[in-house]
Amino acid sequence: MSPDLDVAVVGAGIAGLTAAHELQRAGRKVRVFEERGHVGGRMHSLRHDGYTIDEGAEQIPLHGYRATWELLARLGVPDGDVPRIGRSIATWRNGRARPGVADRSAVLTGAGLSPRARLDLARFLVWTALRRKSFDCDHPEETPLGAATVREFAGRYHRDLHDYLLQPVTGSFFGWNTARSTAAPAVSLLLAVGYAASWRTYRGGMDLLARRLTEGLDVVTGSTVRQVICDHDRARVVLGGSGETRPGDAGQGDVVTARSVVLCVPAPVAARLYANAPEEELSFLSACTFTPTLKVSCLLDRPLAPPSRRPLYVLLTPEAEDSVLSGIVVDHAKHPDRAPVGKGLLSLMANARSIPKLLDTPRDQIAARLTTAARRYVPGLEAAVRHTFVHSFVHGLPEATPEALRRRARFVTRGIRPVEYAGDWVMLRPSSEGAVRSGALAASRVLSRLPRLRPADRIPLKEVTL
Repeated sequence: MSPDLDVAVVGAGIAGLTAAHELQRAGRKVRVFEERGHVGGRMHSLRHDGYTIDEGAEQIPLHGYRATWELLARLGVPDGDVPRIGRSIATWRNGRARPGVADRSAVLTGAGLSPRARLDLARFLVWTALRRKSFDCDHPEETPLGAATVREFAGRYHRDLHDYLLQPVTGSFFGWNTARSTAAPAVSLLLAVGYAASWRTYRGGMDLLARRLTEGLDVVTGSTVRQVICDHDRARVVLGGSGETRPGDAGQGDVVTARSVVLCVPAPVAARLYANAPEEELSFLSACTFTPTLKVSCLLDRPLAPPSRRPLYVLLTPEAEDSVLSGIVVDHAKHPDRAPVGKGLLSLMANARSIPKLLDTPRDQIAARLTTAARRYVPGLEAAVRHTFVHSFVHGLPEATPEALRRRARFVTRGIRPVEYAGDWVMLRPSSEGAVRSGALAASRVLSRLPRLRPADRIPLKEVTL
Protein backbone atom coordinates (compact mmCIF):
# COMPACT_ATOMS: atom_id res chain seq x y z
CA MET A 1 0.00 0.00 0.00
CA SER A 2 1.40 3.40 -1.00
CA PRO A 3 2.13 5.89 1.78
CA ASP A 4 0.04 9.04 2.10
CA LEU A 5 3.05 11.32 1.62
CA ASP A 6 6.59 11.25 0.39
CA VAL A 7 7.66 13.27 3.41
CA ALA A 8 5.95 14.42 6.61
CA VAL A 9 7.64 17.36 8.30
CA VAL A 10 6.94 17.88 11.99
CA GLY A 11 7.36 21.51 13.01
CA ALA A 12 6.87 24.73 11.02
CA GLY A 13 9.80 26.70 12.36
CA ILE A 14 12.51 27.87 9.99
CA ALA A 15 14.18 24.43 9.91
CA GLY A 16 10.94 22.63 9.06
CA LEU A 17 9.83 25.14 6.45
CA THR A 18 13.27 25.07 4.81
CA ALA A 19 13.25 21.26 4.65
CA ALA A 20 9.72 21.23 3.22
CA HIS A 21 10.61 23.92 0.67
CA GLU A 22 13.66 22.00 -0.58
CA LEU A 23 11.75 18.72 -0.76
CA GLN A 24 8.87 20.27 -2.65
CA ARG A 25 11.33 21.90 -5.06
CA ALA A 26 12.52 18.36 -5.78
CA GLY A 27 8.97 17.38 -6.75
CA ARG A 28 8.05 15.49 -3.60
CA LYS A 29 4.65 15.38 -1.92
CA VAL A 30 5.24 17.07 1.45
CA ARG A 31 3.02 18.12 4.33
CA VAL A 32 4.06 20.14 7.38
CA PHE A 33 2.40 19.57 10.75
CA GLU A 34 2.60 22.41 13.29
CA GLU A 35 1.16 22.27 16.80
CA ARG A 36 0.85 26.04 17.23
CA GLY A 37 -1.66 28.15 15.35
CA HIS A 38 0.99 29.87 13.24
CA VAL A 39 4.30 29.22 11.50
CA GLY A 40 7.75 30.61 12.26
CA GLY A 41 8.53 29.08 15.66
CA ARG A 42 10.97 31.32 17.51
CA MET A 43 10.97 33.73 14.57
CA HIS A 44 7.26 34.48 14.73
CA SER A 45 6.14 38.13 14.78
CA LEU A 46 3.04 39.47 16.50
CA ARG A 47 1.07 42.47 15.17
CA HIS A 48 -0.78 44.73 17.58
CA ASP A 49 -2.14 48.25 17.13
CA GLY A 50 0.44 49.21 14.49
CA TYR A 51 3.39 47.56 16.28
CA THR A 52 5.31 44.59 14.84
CA ILE A 53 6.66 42.57 17.74
CA ASP A 54 9.34 39.93 17.14
CA GLU A 55 8.88 37.12 19.65
CA GLY A 56 12.51 36.09 19.31
CA ALA A 57 15.47 38.49 19.23
CA GLU A 58 17.25 37.89 15.91
CA GLN A 59 19.23 39.66 13.24
CA ILE A 60 20.61 38.55 9.88
CA PRO A 61 24.35 39.19 9.52
CA LEU A 62 25.63 39.82 6.03
CA HIS A 63 28.45 37.34 6.65
CA GLY A 64 28.31 33.81 8.02
CA TYR A 65 24.71 33.27 6.85
CA ARG A 66 25.38 31.94 3.38
CA ALA A 67 22.54 29.38 3.35
CA THR A 68 20.04 32.02 4.49
CA TRP A 69 21.05 34.51 1.81
CA GLU A 70 20.93 31.81 -0.89
CA LEU A 71 17.45 30.84 0.28
CA LEU A 72 16.29 34.47 0.24
CA ALA A 73 17.60 34.82 -3.32
CA ARG A 74 15.71 31.70 -4.46
CA LEU A 75 12.54 33.05 -2.87
CA GLY A 76 12.96 36.34 -4.73
CA VAL A 77 13.26 38.46 -1.56
CA PRO A 78 14.81 41.80 -2.60
CA ASP A 79 17.75 43.28 -0.71
CA GLY A 80 15.51 46.16 0.36
CA ASP A 81 13.47 43.75 2.47
CA VAL A 82 16.59 42.88 4.49
CA PRO A 83 17.84 46.36 5.48
CA ARG A 84 20.92 47.13 7.54
CA ILE A 85 20.31 47.94 11.21
CA GLY A 86 23.22 50.39 11.42
CA ARG A 87 23.10 50.93 15.19
CA SER A 88 25.62 50.09 17.89
CA ILE A 89 25.72 47.39 20.57
CA ALA A 90 26.77 48.53 24.04
CA THR A 91 27.67 46.91 27.35
CA TRP A 92 26.57 48.47 30.63
CA ARG A 93 29.37 49.09 33.09
CA ASN A 94 29.84 51.43 36.04
CA GLY A 95 26.59 53.29 35.54
CA ARG A 96 26.56 53.91 31.79
CA ALA A 97 26.35 52.30 28.37
CA ARG A 98 29.70 51.55 26.69
CA PRO A 99 29.08 51.29 22.93
CA GLY A 100 31.29 49.46 20.45
CA VAL A 101 30.71 45.77 21.20
CA ALA A 102 31.38 43.77 17.99
CA ASP A 103 32.88 46.88 16.33
CA ARG A 104 36.28 47.07 14.69
CA SER A 105 37.24 49.81 17.15
CA ALA A 106 36.54 47.74 20.28
CA VAL A 107 40.23 47.12 20.99
CA LEU A 108 40.83 50.88 21.03
CA THR A 109 37.62 52.20 22.58
CA GLY A 110 37.19 49.40 25.10
CA ALA A 111 33.43 48.84 24.75
CA GLY A 112 33.31 48.25 28.50
CA LEU A 113 36.73 46.54 28.80
CA SER A 114 39.56 47.77 30.99
CA PRO A 115 42.90 48.72 29.32
CA ARG A 116 44.50 45.40 30.37
CA ALA A 117 41.52 43.48 29.03
CA ARG A 118 41.81 45.26 25.68
CA LEU A 119 45.31 43.87 25.33
CA ASP A 120 43.98 40.39 25.98
CA LEU A 121 41.17 41.01 23.47
CA ALA A 122 43.82 41.88 20.87
CA ARG A 123 45.71 38.71 21.80
CA PHE A 124 42.51 36.68 21.45
CA LEU A 125 41.76 38.19 18.02
CA VAL A 126 45.28 37.44 16.78
CA TRP A 127 45.06 33.87 18.09
CA THR A 128 41.76 33.23 16.30
CA ALA A 129 42.95 34.96 13.10
CA LEU A 130 45.90 32.56 12.86
CA ARG A 131 43.52 29.61 13.24
CA ARG A 132 40.56 30.97 11.31
CA LYS A 133 40.16 27.92 9.08
CA SER A 134 39.89 25.71 12.15
CA PHE A 135 36.68 27.44 13.25
CA ASP A 136 34.00 25.92 11.05
CA CYS A 137 30.43 26.55 12.22
CA ASP A 138 29.35 23.28 10.58
CA HIS A 139 31.90 21.29 12.61
CA PRO A 140 32.34 23.00 16.00
CA GLU A 141 33.56 19.72 17.48
CA GLU A 142 36.76 20.02 15.41
CA THR A 143 38.03 23.43 16.61
CA PRO A 144 41.22 23.89 18.69
CA LEU A 145 39.03 24.73 21.70
CA GLY A 146 37.88 21.15 22.18
CA ALA A 147 35.01 20.82 24.67
CA ALA A 148 36.07 23.72 26.91
CA THR A 149 33.18 25.78 28.22
CA VAL A 150 32.99 29.51 27.58
CA ARG A 151 34.02 30.16 31.18
CA GLU A 152 36.96 27.74 30.98
CA PHE A 153 38.18 29.26 27.73
CA ALA A 154 37.79 32.80 29.06
CA GLY A 155 39.95 31.83 32.05
CA ARG A 156 43.00 32.16 29.78
CA TYR A 157 42.46 35.90 29.60
CA HIS A 158 41.70 38.91 31.77
CA ARG A 159 38.51 38.48 33.78
CA ASP A 160 36.80 41.32 31.88
CA LEU A 161 36.73 39.26 28.68
CA HIS A 162 34.34 36.89 30.39
CA ASP A 163 32.40 39.33 32.56
CA TYR A 164 31.94 42.18 30.04
CA LEU A 165 32.20 40.49 26.64
CA LEU A 166 31.73 36.72 26.34
CA GLN A 167 29.20 36.33 29.14
CA PRO A 168 26.89 39.21 28.10
CA VAL A 169 27.13 38.30 24.39
CA THR A 170 26.43 34.58 24.83
CA GLY A 171 24.02 35.21 27.70
CA SER A 172 21.96 37.70 25.71
CA PHE A 173 22.04 36.35 22.15
CA PHE A 174 22.26 32.62 23.02
CA GLY A 175 20.70 32.52 26.49
CA TRP A 176 23.71 30.53 27.72
CA ASN A 177 25.17 29.84 31.12
CA THR A 178 28.89 30.12 30.33
CA ALA A 179 29.75 27.35 32.80
CA ARG A 180 27.58 24.86 30.87
CA SER A 181 27.99 25.74 27.19
CA THR A 182 31.09 25.23 25.07
CA ALA A 183 33.18 28.00 23.59
CA ALA A 184 33.79 26.36 20.20
CA PRO A 185 30.33 26.99 18.66
CA ALA A 186 30.18 30.51 20.10
CA VAL A 187 33.63 31.56 18.89
CA SER A 188 33.03 29.96 15.47
CA LEU A 189 29.75 31.83 15.06
CA LEU A 190 31.13 35.18 16.25
CA LEU A 191 34.06 34.91 13.85
CA ALA A 192 31.73 34.01 10.98
CA VAL A 193 29.21 36.83 11.42
CA GLY A 194 31.83 39.54 11.85
CA TYR A 195 31.21 43.09 12.99
CA ALA A 196 27.79 44.41 13.97
CA ALA A 197 27.90 47.15 11.33
CA SER A 198 26.89 44.57 8.70
CA TRP A 199 23.99 43.05 10.64
CA ARG A 200 20.53 43.30 9.11
CA THR A 201 16.90 42.67 9.93
CA TYR A 202 13.75 41.73 8.02
CA ARG A 203 11.41 44.46 6.90
CA GLY A 204 7.90 43.89 8.27
CA GLY A 205 8.98 41.46 11.01
CA MET A 206 11.42 38.64 11.63
CA ASP A 207 8.80 36.19 10.33
CA LEU A 208 9.29 37.42 6.76
CA LEU A 209 11.32 34.32 5.83
CA ALA A 210 8.75 32.00 7.40
CA ARG A 211 5.89 33.71 5.59
CA ARG A 212 7.66 33.47 2.24
CA LEU A 213 8.60 29.83 2.73
CA THR A 214 5.01 28.95 3.63
CA GLU A 215 3.66 30.24 0.32
CA GLY A 216 2.91 27.21 -1.84
CA LEU A 217 3.52 24.66 0.95
CA ASP A 218 0.97 22.29 2.44
CA VAL A 219 1.06 23.37 6.10
CA VAL A 220 -1.42 22.20 8.73
CA THR A 221 -1.35 24.39 11.84
CA GLY A 222 -3.00 23.44 15.13
CA SER A 223 -2.02 19.82 14.47
CA THR A 224 -0.50 17.92 17.39
CA VAL A 225 1.87 15.07 16.59
CA ARG A 226 1.81 12.50 19.40
CA GLN A 227 4.21 9.91 18.07
CA VAL A 228 6.44 8.95 15.17
CA ILE A 229 7.13 5.27 14.51
CA CYS A 230 9.69 3.94 12.03
CA ASP A 231 8.45 0.89 10.07
CA HIS A 232 11.44 -0.48 8.14
CA ASP A 233 11.39 1.61 4.93
CA ARG A 234 8.74 4.15 5.95
CA ALA A 235 7.27 5.84 9.04
CA ARG A 236 3.95 6.57 10.68
CA VAL A 237 2.91 9.88 12.22
CA VAL A 238 0.23 9.65 14.91
CA LEU A 239 -1.86 12.83 15.19
CA GLY A 240 -4.19 14.02 17.95
CA GLY A 241 -6.08 11.34 19.84
CA SER A 242 -5.66 10.60 23.54
CA GLY A 243 -4.26 7.97 25.84
CA GLU A 244 -0.83 6.38 26.15
CA THR A 245 0.88 4.68 23.21
CA ARG A 246 3.70 2.15 23.00
CA PRO A 247 6.34 1.73 20.29
CA GLY A 248 4.66 0.23 17.27
CA ASP A 249 1.17 1.13 18.51
CA ALA A 250 -0.62 3.79 16.45
CA GLY A 251 -2.86 4.71 19.37
CA GLN A 252 -6.24 6.37 18.98
CA GLY A 253 -5.30 9.35 16.79
CA ASP A 254 -5.28 9.73 13.04
CA VAL A 255 -2.29 8.11 11.36
CA VAL A 256 -0.41 9.50 8.36
CA THR A 257 2.13 7.31 6.59
CA ALA A 258 5.17 8.69 4.78
CA ARG A 259 8.29 7.41 3.09
CA SER A 260 10.25 9.74 5.37
CA VAL A 261 9.59 11.95 8.37
CA VAL A 262 11.68 14.97 9.34
CA LEU A 263 11.48 15.93 13.01
CA CYS A 264 12.03 19.70 13.06
CA VAL A 265 11.48 20.22 16.76
CA PRO A 266 13.85 20.70 19.73
CA ALA A 267 15.94 17.63 20.56
CA PRO A 268 14.06 16.78 23.81
CA VAL A 269 10.76 16.89 21.90
CA ALA A 270 12.16 14.77 19.07
CA ALA A 271 13.38 12.15 21.58
CA ARG A 272 9.91 12.04 23.16
CA LEU A 273 8.02 11.76 19.85
CA TYR A 274 10.24 9.19 18.14
CA ALA A 275 8.94 5.99 19.71
CA ASN A 276 11.60 3.58 18.42
CA ALA A 277 14.58 5.85 17.83
CA PRO A 278 17.94 4.05 17.49
CA GLU A 279 20.10 4.21 20.62
CA GLU A 280 23.00 5.85 18.78
CA GLU A 281 20.71 8.74 17.82
CA LEU A 282 19.15 9.04 21.26
CA SER A 283 22.65 9.44 22.68
CA PHE A 284 23.09 12.79 20.93
CA LEU A 285 19.47 13.87 21.41
CA SER A 286 19.68 13.30 25.16
CA ALA A 287 22.83 15.45 25.33
CA CYS A 288 21.22 18.34 23.42
CA THR A 289 19.70 20.26 26.29
CA PHE A 290 18.02 23.64 25.90
CA THR A 291 17.83 26.85 27.89
CA PRO A 292 14.42 28.53 28.19
CA THR A 293 14.09 32.07 26.85
CA LEU A 294 11.82 34.84 28.09
CA LYS A 295 11.39 38.45 27.13
CA VAL A 296 8.93 41.28 27.60
CA SER A 297 7.95 43.58 24.73
CA CYS A 298 7.15 47.11 25.92
CA LEU A 299 4.90 49.18 23.64
CA LEU A 300 5.79 52.82 24.32
CA ASP A 301 4.04 56.10 23.66
CA ARG A 302 7.39 57.61 22.60
CA PRO A 303 10.70 56.24 21.23
CA LEU A 304 12.80 55.82 24.37
CA ALA A 305 16.22 54.13 24.42
CA PRO A 306 19.14 53.76 26.84
CA PRO A 307 21.21 56.98 26.82
CA SER A 308 24.44 56.56 24.86
CA ARG A 309 26.93 58.65 22.93
CA ARG A 310 26.04 56.49 19.91
CA PRO A 311 22.50 55.38 18.94
CA LEU A 312 21.95 51.84 20.21
CA TYR A 313 20.35 48.71 18.82
CA VAL A 314 21.13 46.53 21.85
CA LEU A 315 22.29 47.22 25.38
CA LEU A 316 23.89 44.17 27.01
CA THR A 317 23.52 43.96 30.78
CA PRO A 318 26.20 41.59 32.14
CA GLU A 319 25.52 39.27 35.07
CA ALA A 320 28.22 41.21 36.89
CA GLU A 321 25.85 44.21 36.77
CA ASP A 322 22.33 42.74 36.68
CA SER A 323 20.74 39.47 37.83
CA VAL A 324 17.33 40.08 36.22
CA LEU A 325 18.01 41.28 32.65
CA SER A 326 20.47 40.05 30.03
CA GLY A 327 19.81 42.87 27.58
CA ILE A 328 17.50 45.45 26.04
CA VAL A 329 16.71 45.51 22.31
CA VAL A 330 15.65 48.87 20.87
CA ASP A 331 13.23 47.45 18.31
CA HIS A 332 12.19 50.79 16.81
CA ALA A 333 15.90 51.37 16.07
CA LYS A 334 16.20 47.91 14.51
CA HIS A 335 13.76 49.13 11.87
CA PRO A 336 11.21 52.00 11.88
CA ASP A 337 8.35 49.69 10.88
CA ARG A 338 8.43 47.98 14.29
CA ALA A 339 6.50 50.86 15.89
CA PRO A 340 4.07 53.56 14.68
CA VAL A 341 5.53 56.99 13.95
CA GLY A 342 6.36 58.79 17.19
CA LYS A 343 6.05 55.60 19.26
CA GLY A 344 8.64 53.18 20.63
CA LEU A 345 9.16 49.47 21.17
CA LEU A 346 11.66 47.82 23.51
CA SER A 347 12.36 44.14 24.20
CA LEU A 348 13.55 43.32 27.71
CA MET A 349 15.42 40.00 27.72
CA ALA A 350 15.53 38.06 30.98
CA ASN A 351 18.76 36.77 32.45
CA ALA A 352 19.06 33.02 31.75
CA ARG A 353 19.59 32.18 35.43
CA SER A 354 16.39 33.99 36.46
CA ILE A 355 14.11 32.47 33.80
CA PRO A 356 13.31 29.07 35.40
CA LYS A 357 11.86 30.83 38.45
CA LEU A 358 9.84 33.21 36.25
CA LEU A 359 8.23 30.72 33.86
CA ASP A 360 5.38 29.84 36.24
CA THR A 361 4.91 33.43 37.41
CA PRO A 362 1.78 35.32 36.24
CA ARG A 363 2.61 37.33 33.14
CA ASP A 364 1.71 40.69 34.61
CA GLN A 365 4.20 40.04 37.40
CA ILE A 366 6.90 39.03 34.90
CA ALA A 367 6.33 42.25 32.97
CA ALA A 368 6.44 44.30 36.16
CA ARG A 369 9.68 42.73 37.33
CA LEU A 370 11.52 43.21 34.03
CA THR A 371 10.27 46.75 33.43
CA THR A 372 11.23 47.71 36.98
CA ALA A 373 14.74 46.37 36.36
CA ALA A 374 14.93 48.23 33.02
CA ARG A 375 14.17 51.65 34.55
CA ARG A 376 17.82 51.76 35.57
CA TYR A 377 18.85 51.86 31.92
CA VAL A 378 15.92 53.68 30.28
CA PRO A 379 14.85 56.85 32.11
CA GLY A 380 11.12 57.52 31.82
CA LEU A 381 10.30 53.94 30.85
CA GLU A 382 7.59 53.34 33.45
CA ALA A 383 5.53 56.37 32.37
CA ALA A 384 5.92 55.57 28.65
CA VAL A 385 4.75 51.94 28.72
CA ARG A 386 1.25 51.54 27.26
CA HIS A 387 1.12 47.76 26.90
CA THR A 388 3.35 44.72 27.41
CA PHE A 389 3.58 41.25 25.92
CA VAL A 390 5.47 38.35 27.50
CA HIS A 391 7.08 35.80 25.17
CA SER A 392 8.58 32.57 26.48
CA PHE A 393 9.95 29.38 24.96
CA VAL A 394 10.62 26.44 27.27
CA HIS A 395 12.97 25.08 24.61
CA GLY A 396 14.51 28.41 23.75
CA LEU A 397 18.04 27.80 22.51
CA PRO A 398 20.35 24.76 22.38
CA GLU A 399 23.06 24.87 25.05
CA ALA A 400 25.92 23.17 23.17
CA THR A 401 27.15 21.37 26.28
CA PRO A 402 30.52 19.54 26.28
CA GLU A 403 28.70 16.21 26.13
CA ALA A 404 26.65 17.28 23.10
CA LEU A 405 29.81 18.49 21.36
CA ARG A 406 31.59 15.18 22.02
CA ARG A 407 28.66 13.11 20.72
CA ARG A 408 27.94 15.20 17.63
CA ALA A 409 30.54 13.64 15.28
CA ARG A 410 28.97 10.19 15.59
CA PHE A 411 25.49 11.64 15.10
CA VAL A 412 26.52 13.53 11.95
CA THR A 413 27.97 10.34 10.37
CA ARG A 414 24.96 8.14 11.27
CA GLY A 415 23.26 6.08 8.60
CA ILE A 416 20.33 7.44 6.61
CA ARG A 417 16.98 6.17 7.85
CA PRO A 418 13.28 7.02 7.29
CA VAL A 419 13.31 9.48 10.20
CA GLU A 420 15.57 12.55 9.98
CA TYR A 421 16.09 15.63 12.15
CA ALA A 422 16.44 19.37 11.60
CA GLY A 423 16.86 22.34 13.91
CA ASP A 424 19.62 24.66 15.06
CA TRP A 425 20.50 22.05 17.71
CA VAL A 426 21.64 19.65 14.96
CA MET A 427 24.35 22.18 14.08
CA LEU A 428 24.89 23.26 17.72
CA ARG A 429 24.45 26.71 16.24
CA PRO A 430 21.76 28.79 18.02
CA SER A 431 20.66 30.95 15.10
CA SER A 432 18.29 30.99 12.15
CA GLU A 433 21.25 30.13 9.89
CA GLY A 434 21.71 26.94 11.89
CA ALA A 435 18.03 26.15 11.33
CA VAL A 436 18.23 26.83 7.57
CA ARG A 437 21.38 24.74 7.13
CA SER A 438 19.97 21.83 9.11
CA GLY A 439 16.72 21.93 7.11
CA ALA A 440 18.60 21.81 3.83
CA LEU A 441 20.84 19.01 5.13
CA ALA A 442 17.85 16.95 6.25
CA ALA A 443 16.18 17.42 2.84
CA SER A 444 19.29 16.21 1.02
CA ARG A 445 19.54 13.14 3.26
CA VAL A 446 15.86 12.32 2.66
CA LEU A 447 16.21 12.70 -1.11
CA SER A 448 19.25 10.42 -1.16
CA ARG A 449 17.17 7.46 0.05
CA LEU A 450 13.94 8.05 -1.88
CA PRO A 451 13.52 6.43 -5.30
CA ARG A 452 14.10 8.67 -8.30
CA LEU A 453 11.00 10.33 -9.67
CA ARG A 454 9.87 10.09 -13.24
CA PRO A 455 8.89 13.47 -14.71
CA ALA A 456 5.22 12.47 -14.64
CA ASP A 457 5.43 11.67 -10.91
CA ARG A 458 6.78 15.05 -9.83
CA ILE A 459 4.47 17.31 -7.83
CA PRO A 460 4.35 20.60 -9.76
CA LEU A 461 5.53 23.66 -7.85
CA LYS A 462 2.74 26.01 -6.93
CA GLU A 463 3.04 29.49 -8.29
CA VAL A 464 4.29 32.01 -5.76
CA THR A 465 3.34 35.66 -6.16
CA LEU A 466 6.41 37.85 -5.77
